[in-house]
Amino acid sequence: MRTYLLNAVWLLILLSFACKETPNQIASTATQPVYKDVPYLQDYSVKYEVQDEDLHLFSAHMDRNLLIQIATSKGIMRTHDGQFLYPGILMEDKTYRPLTDKNITALTLYQDQFIYLDDKAVLSNAWAGTLYLKHNLPKANILESGADFSFLISDGKNLQYVSKNDKGWNGALENDVVINIKFNSNTDIFYILGEKTVTEFDPQKQQLTKIIEGENFTSLAILNNNLVIGTLDGYLEVDLNTGKKIGEINKKLPWTEITYLENIDGNLWFGSTKGAFMLKDDGKFNYYYGKRWLPGNMVHHISKANDGSILILTDAGLGQIVFEEMTLFDKAQYYEKQVRHRHIRLGFNSTLVDLDNGNIDSGRLSDSDNDGLWTTMYLAGQAFRYSVTKSETALQNCIEAMDAMERLFDINPVPGFPSRSYERSGYIERLGDPERWQHTDDPEWDWKSTTSSDEAIGHIFAYGVMAELMDNELKDRAIVLIDTLMSHIVKNDMYLVDFDGKPTTWGRWNPEYVNARPKMVGDRKINASNIIGMLQTAYHFTGKEKYKNKAFDLMENHGYLDNLMWPMKDVAMAPEDADDWSKMLSESWNHSDDEMYFIGYWGLYRYAFNDSLKTKYKEAIIDHWEIERPEKEGAWNIMTALTGTQEFDLEEAAWYLREHPMDMVTWDIMNSHRKDITFIEPNFREQTLTEVLPPDERRIQRHNGNMFRLDKVGSDGKEEYSAGDIWLLPYWMGRYLGVISEPVSSEN
Repeated sequence: MRTYLLNAVWLLILLSFACKETPNQIASTATQPVYKDVPYLQDYSVKYEVQDEDLHLFSAHMDRNLLIQIATSKGIMRTHDGQFLYPGILMEDKTYRPLTDKNITALTLYQDQFIYLDDKAVLSNAWAGTLYLKHNLPKANILESGADFSFLISDGKNLQYVSKNDKGWNGALENDVVINIKFNSNTDIFYILGEKTVTEFDPQKQQLTKIIEGENFTSLAILNNNLVIGTLDGYLEVDLNTGKKIGEINKKLPWTEITYLENIDGNLWFGSTKGAFMLKDDGKFNYYYGKRWLPGNMVHHISKANDGSILILTDAGLGQIVFEEMTLFDKAQYYEKQVRHRHIRLGFNSTLVDLDNGNIDSGRLSDSDNDGLWTTMYLAGQAFRYSVTKSETALQNCIEAMDAMERLFDINPVPGFPSRSYERSGYIERLGDPERWQHTDDPEWDWKSTTSSDEAIGHIFAYGVMAELMDNELKDRAIVLIDTLMSHIVKNDMYLVDFDGKPTTWGRWNPEYVNARPKMVGDRKINASNIIGMLQTAYHFTGKEKYKNKAFDLMENHGYLDNLMWPMKDVAMAPEDADDWSKMLSESWNHSDDEMYFIGYWGLYRYAFNDSLKTKYKEAIIDHWEIERPEKEGAWNIMTALTGTQEFDLEEAAWYLREHPMDMVTWDIMNSHRKDITFIEPNFREQTLTEVLPPDERRIQRHNGNMFRLDKVGSDGKEEYSAGDIWLLPYWMGRYLGVISEPVSSEN
């Protein structure tokens, strides 16, 4: 028994040491929920553009051989080239010469084979070309397949039923024009859509029966034994058993001017004059609008392809929505390549600009005021990645980013001052904000001044992560940079002091500046929160008492602890008697401050001086997270998990990561026209809706953007953002904290 007890004691001791070595991962996996990274369906678009402005597109289908053909005003066309981010074109299909000589006006599928309609017959190249059913409607342009090699066609006025197995039938609608025809395979009944009627045709009885009358009908689908009828202002449903309407017309849609309807695997798809959308089981919609998804927004036809994709034909070409099974880890691998292939400038994590209509091979890498911030966020993500995977590629990425960050300090003449950016000389006049650029002693290089607090907090965040997680020279280099920057700030009375000897506009943590703001003005809280976290980080890794003493001086003698604990719900506009600067700072909620807060929380909470402060910091972080919850911001939710809290909206964080678009080009986005969303009154936080839209329906934006912003126009296809800070940071932090699992196969 004694031996057993001794062994148990030693086991507990060993476990306690193990916990001390990796407290974050042990704690998170033991007490917090974990997202299981199983495969899901990731959607993205492959686009095929029209080259002829006079071309009219009617319908598009994919046959069993995975060939896509399009019926057009100039005959049958096919897709050429085309892949994700590299649009193809529509071109004449010359594959089978005799078809090019025919006046083909419509195209459909039967048994996954192409069926054509010309001025003489319904025909196909399948079945050894034996299908050739003559008709007597030379202007026919509407074609629908039925059962047992039967087809119903129309020229808009007349109808004809042709079949391999009976003599056929001719007829016409009474006082209406044929728009479309749909076949119900469950009942072998054709439904004929007119502008103001829906009529059924029973091939067995060979007679027409009017089902319903209305107005402004545009499209038709069959779903769950109901007719779904699209109109110019919403859609209605009719019970096929009773022939009666079900409820009122439904207008709660992304857009109500419906152009096409299709039932695809039990999901109702809509084409409209403003894009396409699919009704989900929860009553919400997946909305495909703009060039992220479609060549044009006027939708003519929708069909399911034989590879599981969805073909959406528009006035400007074809959008093929592809659904690929992947895990978050798979998505991360794509984004890792995206960053390295197109977004590294001198080691910085940069944006690709001046694109020609989204052509990612036509752009140039741009400098930014925030080169330091975006790169430190990418650097921290790669450090988390290295800690989790021990990837040599991630380590090399860290080395290159650190080289760039160190040079920000070395390239200017001010000790301890990080430049915003640097670039080869001779480009100042061509760069943004030329007045911020300064020449170096080296005639080959210029550097950018006026560094702000968001760069500073980014530096300290990334270096703190590096110093904690790295076990190589990068650890020492990170600690040197922490000490270098913080020594500059402390020496200069809590200011960032530029080349001209003056504090920069935004690099100010001195109590005289911070406490000049009324308590409800966010700058007072954010500056206090950031600088305490920065000083704690510096003390934690250097052990220099000056940092600890300064932090406690600010907290005990200047109210910085009270400042950072100020409730988020009480952040508001400055009062009327406040100074103009405070009024300007508090005109509305500052989402850039949110970004600064959360990346600063790493040092604030992680390196707290004592447990009492750590408890208070956790309270402040949770308070901030609570008010941010409506945004469903993946990074903020995952960063909140560092406190060990069990509730941090993990599912919403995973939703953000899954729903983020693969295409990160800044296409124009419009949502303010939508009828399926609930607007709220203008407010200080600039929240426009009761519920935030998915990331793939919003503009491309970094974490400092307002997730409730509905529209973004004027930069259509001109830039591509890097996933380095936007997606890879929250994903790899989630992996490091243990709240996102490694990839799990669907078989497990």
